[in-house]
Amino acid sequence: MFSMSSSLAVNAALWLLIVFSIVTWSIIVSKIISLWKRGVANKKYSEAFWSAPNLASAIKLETECPMSRITQEGIKFLQQDCSDASTQNLFHAGSKQEILERCLRLEIQKERHDLERGLTVLASVGSTAPFVGLFGTVLGIMHALQEITAKHSASVDAVAGPVGETLIATAIGIGVAIPAVLAYNFFLRKVKLCEAELENFANDFLRLTIQADFKISNGD
Repeated sequence: MFSMSSSLAVNAALWLLIVFSIVTWSIIVSKIISLWKRGVANKKYSEAFWSAPNLASAIKLETECPMSRITQEGIKFLQQDCSDASTQNLFHAGSKQEILERCLRLEIQKERHDLERGLTVLASVGSTAPFVGLFGTVLGIMHALQEITAKHSASVDAVAGPVGETLIATAIGIGVAIPAVLAYNFFLRKVKLCEAELENFANDFLRLTIQADFKISNGD
């Protein structure tokens, strides 16, 4: 793939595309594992949560997953002393329901930001890799034409070899971009589905706390 006859710029473009490819597949593998773990943990927590006899028992579940973190954020608010000076601010302005909704919404946003980690890189690679490859091809053709001119030979054999070699950069650029674009679209859809799942859970948690009159103790 790399040749001493290729210009330094072409080789640099090819190395950059290799880095793009390594980063892309690293993100793809890590995101697949991360989403799978989150999905399994959320499913287990959801089953345990809804199997609990009451809200007081459900909130005692300890599992490291997005749904659990949303629950813990809600519990943190419910355990706050509203008369405390630290709660006298705009964030805590409004009714208990409004403040709890705000807390849950912020936690969902944090989870979404965590889920979106790496997607910007995939989008950037998908949009720039073809142009990097094309840039390498253009510079390679210019370099090849300069060598052909220096040799004073314009035969098909003299032109086809160097020019054909530089076209590889464009092909590699497209080959790097396709997985990045497909992965970006796939993960973006998964993020939206996960966010919808968390919003549904947060709404259910809010409904349960309203029914319990914002009390998390079972009165034992």
